[in-house]
Amino acid sequence: MSEEKENITTSIWREVAEEDNPFVAEKSYCSGYDVYGDLLGNVTWAEYIYLLFKLEKPKPWQSKLLENIAVAIANPGPRDLSVRGAMNGGVGGSTAASCLMAALAPGAGKNGGAREVYQVMRLWQQCQYDLSLWQQKLTDYEDEQTVEVWPASEHSPGFDPYGASCSTPVIQTLNHLTSIYSEGALAYLAANRNQFEQFADCPLGMTGVIAAAFTDLDLSDEQAEMLFLLLRLPGAAVHSLEQKKLGWRKYPFFGDGLTLTNDPGPTPLKSTFQKTL
Repeated sequence: MSEEKENITTSIWREVAEEDNPFVAEKSYCSGYDVYGDLLGNVTWAEYIYLLFKLEKPKPWQSKLLENIAVAIANPGPRDLSVRGAMNGGVGGSTAASCLMAALAPGAGKNGGAREVYQVMRLWQQCQYDLSLWQQKLTDYEDEQTVEVWPASEHSPGFDPYGASCSTPVIQTLNHLTSIYSEGALAYLAANRNQFEQFADCPLGMTGVIAAAFTDLDLSDEQAEMLFLLLRLPGAAVHSLEQKKLGWRKYPFFGDGLTLTNDPGPTPLKSTFQKTL
């Protein structure tokens, strides 16, 4: 009787089991590279992430661009819905995993979230460097037609529907990323930002900048959506931990709504139980 072999289909990863323990890997290979024998200590975090997603070693400008994207969006700040979700979990005493899941939910959508990055990536695929096509798509944006979990878009993706002008961090990020790679989508967006904003009738948002950068990194729309979710989790994590320590009385939002107007003060548990009896 022939011995059955487990077949794992993946071009990303290959493992060689330890001789005395088939459940533990002696060697792990990512796209052919020995992770713990060759990569560990010799590559940066950005280089390894690029290798995981693209299955090839990044060029110097690609790893630098990805590293700076990660810095730009690591912490969207407490005003961001995803960070607020994590803070809500933290102040309520939720577990670490629950706080991160609370951040992923609003951070996945079409209002500054990962799905908006996906939408802009699709626009880059359709319009590329044709300004007339961009005008057509942004002036009258047609939402995704497939059944999905998010409500329909109410603005052109990649732009800030609440902004009066392009925010300083967005401009700084666009300029810096363009200085790293002065060709492709980033450069085109920087050169035509005013026209793009006129077409969308909104100032450029961070999702628009990041989608252009991901386009230059040759990521697919689905890869970009996933990576955007991942890269924004550090800010959600640290804010949830901080808010957990501060408590609900120091929660920075809706403070008036949490004020007790007739607080009876602490009541001993024993006396309350006796009265109930």
